[in-house]
Amino acid sequence: MTLSSALSVPLTTRTAAAKAARRRAALHWVAVHSLALAAALFFVLPFVFVFLTSVMSDRQALTTDFWPHQWEWGNYLKVWRTPGFLTWWRNTLVYAGLGTVLTVVSSVPVAYAMAKFRFRGRNLSLMAVISMMMLPPQVTVIPMYLFWAKQLHLTGTLWPLVIPMAFGDAFSIFLLRQFLLTVPKEYIEAARIDGCGDLRTLLRVVLPMSKPAIAAVGLFQFFYCWNDYFGPQIYASENPGAWTLSYGLESFKGAHHTNWNLTMAATLLVMAPVIVLFFFAQKAFIEGVTLTGVKG
Repeated sequence: MTLSSALSVPLTTRTAAAKAARRRAALHWVAVHSLALAAALFFVLPFVFVFLTSVMSDRQALTTDFWPHQWEWGNYLKVWRTPGFLTWWRNTLVYAGLGTVLTVVSSVPVAYAMAKFRFRGRNLSLMAVISMMMLPPQVTVIPMYLFWAKQLHLTGTLWPLVIPMAFGDAFSIFLLRQFLLTVPKEYIEAARIDGCGDLRTLLRVVLPMSKPAIAAVGLFQFFYCWNDYFGPQIYASENPGAWTLSYGLESFKGAHHTNWNLTMAATLLVMAPVIVLFFFAQKAFIEGVTLTGVKG
């Protein structure tokens, strides 16, 4: 036996063993992540279906074909140019943006007081906040509608939805309180020793440490406002100029009930900002939810 043939046998054996090890590792990875892969497909496939249908022609969208014969990117332009769509988009941005800012600004001081101050009725205040979280909005919709319609004459606008957010939100207060309980009291005491008052301590010490929780609360509120259908239906339905995307999409579907491609394109345009926002802010969102003790 020559030297080259003697060396080729161990080399071939090592190569086969390495291939077998990689194959076993790949099979082990698939077995471990099979449930995660199945769940990912379960959530992703509906979005794929909506996207593929949105770029089909009118005739093909009514068939059972899954893949577009011709990519009709102009469907998005048709939806964008639909009368009222830009108005719905602007109203939704105003509602979600103002609602998020007002909720965060009004909820942080209340949560800080409930987490760090000692006062009579502290536990009762917490029970009131939890009770408001469990109270469905449908219970109070009739007296609230009469108040906004008969007393303030603001129905047909988004103000009945935006103004209450300037007075705090029960879920946001509870979420922020849970996080602020974890802030070491030594930092607050050190700030007070340095001469900081309660407001300055909140702004200079507590808020910088609470960025993950504030991001989570802000995203929760933004998603709620962006997808809210019940509120605009009650207060803004009488005025098409005050419709939001969620309510306007229902009107769009009624007007294009045979044009499934346009309906899917409109649906994707409504979902896209939320998906993009969560994609870029998911790290802060997950960190904030984890630190506040809320399990998804």
